[in-house]
Amino acid sequence: MRDEIVTQTISEPLSGGSPGATVTLRPLRCGEILAPPGFLRLDDGVAGKARAVGLGIGERQKVWIPLPTFLVEHPTAGHVLIDTGPPASAAHDIKAAFGRLGAAIYTLRMKPEDAVATQLRAHGVDPRSIKTVVLTHLHLDHAGSISEFPHARFITTTREWASAHGPRGFQRGYIKRQFDHAFDYKLINYDAPEINSFASFGRAFDLFGDGSITLVSTPGHSAGHQSVVLRMGGREALLCGDAAYLKQTISDGRRPLILHDEHNFKRSLREIRGYMQITPSALVVPGHDPEAWSRLDAFYD
Repeated sequence: MRDEIVTQTISEPLSGGSPGATVTLRPLRCGEILAPPGFLRLDDGVAGKARAVGLGIGERQKVWIPLPTFLVEHPTAGHVLIDTGPPASAAHDIKAAFGRLGAAIYTLRMKPEDAVATQLRAHGVDPRSIKTVVLTHLHLDHAGSISEFPHARFITTTREWASAHGPRGFQRGYIKRQFDHAFDYKLINYDAPEINSFASFGRAFDLFGDGSITLVSTPGHSAGHQSVVLRMGGREALLCGDAAYLKQTISDGRRPLILHDEHNFKRSLREIRGYMQITPSALVVPGHDPEAWSRLDAFYD
């Protein structure tokens, strides 16, 4: 265990890449949160915000939304985890996992076997063998199990790291103790002059330098949100993260309740739409879409 938090802003790809490499993808659902429809698609006005937090909304009107993580296997860099899902403790005690306020706000449906580390073991992957974890952002349902991977390097962005350590973090979706560990954090500065573009995305980072995993800047939902493009054997995949909760969000642009910057949110959606036009065969996975999740295969290569 390291004695202090180490952050390093990186400008060069990580080691482990290989020319022409393709990856495999395994979606993992780590529980579900019960949410009012307005949480995903906010209606206008004060009344819309009230409904988005559940006021005046019956339980039958709410929807269970998936909490995803993704296991990616690279032929030479090994396994890469995209996000970590909620903490394992949430399956037993949501208050211990998300705090008293979080327990009052969120209704979680999660079994012990849904925890990401448990699922990895079920697929024959030792969590201690995970050397790289890409975080689309640091919100509580995406960074909750960071502590399960003490030997990994965590890839986030300079803007996301700064925002997550800012004041009133919980109001913006962060629980600092989830990522306040003496681990190795690699930060991407998407404003740096050496940052390249990719397809329709204005700012991108080639994680291993071989085009197999490309991180793309998609801020808006959070200050430093990033999405992930994977090159698989027969097609590409775009893991949107919370740049788009739903497939419908991509097409109509309606904002969710939790939003850091609406201008950047809409810009990121335009870049996602552009990518889909350029790459019509791509698998596009929104962040929390129950219907889209139900159509996903267990494994892609």
